[in-house]
Amino acid sequence: MRLAVAGATGRMGRAIAALARDAGDVQLVGGIARTSREGAEAEALGYPAVTTPADAGAILRAADVLIDVSAPAALEELLRRYAPELEGRALVVGTTGLDAGVTAQLDAAAERSAVLVAANFSVGANVLLFLVEEAARLLAAERFDAEIVEAHHRRKADAPSGTALALGAAVARARGQALERVRRDGRSGRTGERAVGEIAFHALRGGGVVGEHRVHFLGERERLELAHAAADRSVFAEGALETARWLAGRPAGRYSMRDVLGGMAAGGTARGN
Repeated sequence: MRLAVAGATGRMGRAIAALARDAGDVQLVGGIARTSREGAEAEALGYPAVTTPADAGAILRAADVLIDVSAPAALEELLRRYAPELEGRALVVGTTGLDAGVTAQLDAAAERSAVLVAANFSVGANVLLFLVEEAARLLAAERFDAEIVEAHHRRKADAPSGTALALGAAVARARGQALERVRRDGRSGRTGERAVGEIAFHALRGGGVVGEHRVHFLGERERLELAHAAADRSVFAEGALETARWLAGRPAGRYSMRDVLGGMAAGGTARGN
């Protein structure tokens, strides 16, 4: 599998490169980042070369799969500038905070390529998503309030995390709600009584926390808590690389982590939506 990584110089990009370098079935063809790196500087990051989005055409043409763990603006530029180069190549997107415009571009790309977008690539986190959706389906909003608490390292730029928002979307979907209509971020001051059906998010930032997510379903006389904690960042890189392996060579269309996990369990027979 010939692999290119956008966001190559970030924590996730470097972790993916480290794993790919030791994998016998992966060839890293290059990285994409805000600033280019060559020679020993690129090799120290795990890449043969790192280029900017403006000069990424050759790397994309050499790849079977692009993993994007960059930023929404950088992803938007790649999708806009390199639609011909990306055609027929699998696209694995771990970048969060995507707006409607970038999402529409990904939908357009999925007409020509296999596309998968995920807020989190760890197996455990994705199982948590499935469990939370099932729990929300069984625990009525009128009887169980949903609160989501997440914790990450001090350098994380966005809040709530993409995984926390995906968990909230799973709760809302199971309960037939639109998340944007029932979402609440934190509380302060005299907030009044909690609204029925509200889905609240609370973000903790500090230290070197890799990533923790807890979903609380709070009833009058009982509480259910579902949680996932990542001990090492490599779990996300491993998941991204496994997802790339699974997606490579598949027909054009939109895929999900549910497809990936189901496909692995069934020997790779699952297909996209």
